[in-house]
Amino acid sequence: MREILADLVAEQQGLDQSLQRAPDRDWKKKVGSRGWTAQDTIAYLWWAERHVAGILTNEIVPKKVLKEHSSVEAFEQAGVENAKPKRPQEIIEQWRFARADVVDALSRLRENDRIPWLDGKVSAQTFATMRLADTWAHGLEILTALDKEIIDTPRLRHIAWLGWATLPNAFKRVNESYPEVVRVELVGPGYARWVFGPEDADNVIRGQASDWCRVVVGFMDAADTESLAATGELAEAALRNADIRP
Repeated sequence: MREILADLVAEQQGLDQSLQRAPDRDWKKKVGSRGWTAQDTIAYLWWAERHVAGILTNEIVPKKVLKEHSSVEAFEQAGVENAKPKRPQEIIEQWRFARADVVDALSRLRENDRIPWLDGKVSAQTFATMRLADTWAHGLEILTALDKEIIDTPRLRHIAWLGWATLPNAFKRVNESYPEVVRVELVGPGYARWVFGPEDADNVIRGQASDWCRVVVGFMDAADTESLAATGELAEAALRNADIRP
């Protein structure tokens, strides 16, 4: 757990630091495709971490939260609306406290301990990876909208793995079968080689980790990437369906 938690904290702090000197006009800029502003996006991250902390301490049951809000999207929007009256610095301060509570709770778990989630349970390590991916994805939207420099780091390895590990769920979401494991071979920052899946796989996705990660978090369409290539029909479908979002 130590490695993933260290990278989670680093990812959160990186986004935090990039916003510390942002003028008020930057907080009002639209980011992503949902009509949110930068302020709304940080408000969502605070809202998410606040509820995640409650889940980890058994004070919140995920299914009850979804029942109250009808859908994941409605839950996320509730966090945005809840923070509308708040000032940017107030929101980011609340996000700091909430994410610290999450890291503290996760640090007390073993990597294979099971945590209740939307439709079952996931390991503590996977749970932490999901938090890192969520932070990175929304940070990517904010930094792009604010025209700030984006530096891909070795932390992308966690997101790359999650994109591969959640392929069965991604196929299930679109009612397609996933009969065998697709292999994913990526080149990460510093020319690192990251490989997931069996060596003898007939279906393989190859390319840059930066593109793969942007695809699996929904920031980029696979058809718009230049580096990713799929060998085999199932790999082509995997490239089309890959999506780590709930």
